[in-house]
Amino acid sequence: MHVPSSSAATPIHSTLEDFDSRSGSLLERALFNHRRLVLLICLLVTALLGWQATRLELNASFEKMIPNDHPFIANYLEHRQELSGLGNAVRIAVINKKGSIYDAAYLQTLQQLNDEVYLLPGVDRAFMKSLWTPSTRWVGVTEEGLEGGPVIPDGYDGSAQSLEALQRNIERSNEIGQLVAFDQQSSIIYLPLLAKDADGKPLDYSALAQQLESLRGKYQQQGIEIRITGFAKVVGDLIDGLRQILLFFAAAIVITAVVLYWYTRCLRSTTLVMACSLVAVVWQLGLLPLLGYQLDPYSVLVPFLVFAIGMSHGAQKMNGIMQDIGRGMHRLVAARFTFRRLFLAGLTALLCDAVGFAVLMIIKIQVIQDLAVIASIGVAVLIFTNLILLPVLLSYVGVTPAAAVRSLRSEQAEIDGAGKQAIWRFLDLFTQRRWATVCVLLAAVLAGGGYWVSLHLKIGDLDAGAPELRADSRYNLDNAYLTQHYGASSDIFAVMVKTPAGGCSSYDTLQRVDNLDWQLRGLPGVDATNSLALLNRRVLVGLSEGNPKWYELVNNQATLNMVTAGAPRGLYNEDCSLLTLYAYLTDHKADTLGRVVDSVQAFAKDNDSEQAQFLLAAGSAGIEAATNIVVKQASHEMLWWVYGAVIVLCLVTFRSWRAVLCAVLPLVLTSILCEALMVWLGIGVKVATLPVIALGVGIGVDYALYVMSIVLAQLRQGASLSQAYYQALLFTGKVVMLTGVTLAIGVGTWIFSPIKFQADMGVLLAFMFVWNMVGALILLPALAYFLLPQKPVVSQAVVKPQTLRETLPEPATKPPLHAAIR
Repeated sequence: MHVPSSSAATPIHSTLEDFDSRSGSLLERALFNHRRLVLLICLLVTALLGWQATRLELNASFEKMIPNDHPFIANYLEHRQELSGLGNAVRIAVINKKGSIYDAAYLQTLQQLNDEVYLLPGVDRAFMKSLWTPSTRWVGVTEEGLEGGPVIPDGYDGSAQSLEALQRNIERSNEIGQLVAFDQQSSIIYLPLLAKDADGKPLDYSALAQQLESLRGKYQQQGIEIRITGFAKVVGDLIDGLRQILLFFAAAIVITAVVLYWYTRCLRSTTLVMACSLVAVVWQLGLLPLLGYQLDPYSVLVPFLVFAIGMSHGAQKMNGIMQDIGRGMHRLVAARFTFRRLFLAGLTALLCDAVGFAVLMIIKIQVIQDLAVIASIGVAVLIFTNLILLPVLLSYVGVTPAAAVRSLRSEQAEIDGAGKQAIWRFLDLFTQRRWATVCVLLAAVLAGGGYWVSLHLKIGDLDAGAPELRADSRYNLDNAYLTQHYGASSDIFAVMVKTPAGGCSSYDTLQRVDNLDWQLRGLPGVDATNSLALLNRRVLVGLSEGNPKWYELVNNQATLNMVTAGAPRGLYNEDCSLLTLYAYLTDHKADTLGRVVDSVQAFAKDNDSEQAQFLLAAGSAGIEAATNIVVKQASHEMLWWVYGAVIVLCLVTFRSWRAVLCAVLPLVLTSILCEALMVWLGIGVKVATLPVIALGVGIGVDYALYVMSIVLAQLRQGASLSQAYYQALLFTGKVVMLTGVTLAIGVGTWIFSPIKFQADMGVLLAFMFVWNMVGALILLPALAYFLLPQKPVVSQAVVKPQTLRETLPEPATKPPLHAAIR
């Protein structure tokens, strides 16, 4: 109901002469009474950090991707020197397109490629393996006993006789299915990698991937085909895809700018908001090299998140100043009043964002901890660029008069008797009993259903190959080829068996290893195994003229010692105190890894003794299993911490536990539905996706803070919930709607990225942007109806504030709105 009001119809003309520059908080006076100094400092900092940003490096580290504190990884690192190649390695499959590998031209090309990759920086040359390395040997049984040697025969010259000898040696080497494909049309060059190059610098994976691609292009012109897999190649492909990622960033920025300009119709204010958000990104990127940080393929998305958060807060400041100017205030006065009203809410929101990032530090995986630090730095600089620099800039530039008038169009329409716009009337329904009840019940049903679905959420990768990349990417096609043609997949799970020195060949120890070998081979997802016990069985068959009935582990220590003496060093170490049992898996899906870990742990519990201790785990699959365990433990612990911190900050801001519930419960619903969405889309919780869940809480609370701050201020001045919520919609709610939809569209474009984990993040972030917005605009007022105490309104005509300008702070009459909040 509209009630005419002379005060409502009269604009507030706050000139500089009327305004007391000594009013406001100490921070406000320090900033706005020294505006030129503030701008000069920001300009110098931007120039300095912009120059520093040019020194920022983009790289990745295998060691940063693994949980170094986990017992599995501790065992691996303790024996790392004896297990070289079981962590970070590259496999290069060289395919003869014209026939088998027993071809002189193919072998010559393989030798040339072998010699070139041997010299690549970061290669652990002592453990490199291919047909041309001396460590690749054969063992055979003759009338005179066991014989052996390198698979490449002495005096090899490419003749037919040499090729026949090579074929015999390969068939006796037990390398078919490992270094040689089952169809014998390809062979592998196995490159274990060191953490640092010869100069002691961290291995540059981007450069290594480029060198491998250069070799691929060079040798594929010689009638062969090359397939490459390994962590270094995944990182290289991710870094190559960053060029397209930058295009998506640019598209998101353009979309945001266009929508913001459509809303404001003011080029200068839109440009300032965009500029301040980009300045925040420049400051963030400039601080990273100063603090010794690098960007990696996982943290490279953080600068856009910082930009998105900056746009959200900047739009709120711009909207407040625009409305005040529309009410007749001078741009400097409008900037100061908006600073007073929204600084506390904005600061609390940014602190919640920072907490959402900082909580990731509890996850003991360095790449996530680095992401947390990098993101927290970005949020910290937003306090200066978007809460301080932007209002100061707008106090000089202001907005266009037409844009200022347009920002009050809804408010003026109601004053003129046109009533509320349709969308405001719809949202206002949720402050009424019937609609609020339906909304809360529906939210409860969604929460219950979402929670039931989220119980099926998997930890780890749910797809074969590299899930960070598309299924049809070149890497995943290469990986599929190796899995199909080799029994020894790239997903190696290694169990370490620790014994007393010299005890690795004892019958009791080998029998236990043999039992575990058989147990693992029967598990779904295990393609093949290899161990010293298995070698003893094979050798005994060879010594028995190939009779399969002698496929046994003989209880004869002299025979066991003889076989051990000639066994490859990859099966045991120099002092015979460590055995290694290899399980070659079909994939590294969460279920596959879980089965293997459970099986080995149960076996170790029953069979560990002083003579043999079964330790988990090495190999790429073993390390990933440890990572999954850490992620699983941290996933819910992380949410408890982030929600706890957000609740405390909201409680300090609102001073009302009821208001805190209104703000936090919509976030809880979004978190539950996000996990349900991950189940539906087949996205597992892993290193790449775990941060998104925490970020959704920290970023999402921004919307609730801006809406609830105005609602509480209005309620405490005697307004009804409907009146208070309407004023919140006019002042901050419509910008919440604007930024929620705009940012969702911006990150939604990531769906088309060639980098799958970026596409996954885009889907999840867009979902959370939209649902947090919906929660702040629909569920929050519905909860407020039941939770927030409302003072009885005796006469609506007397109490109702027709427009927000009646509750705005004036120089000598009314306290600032943020004081009302406190």
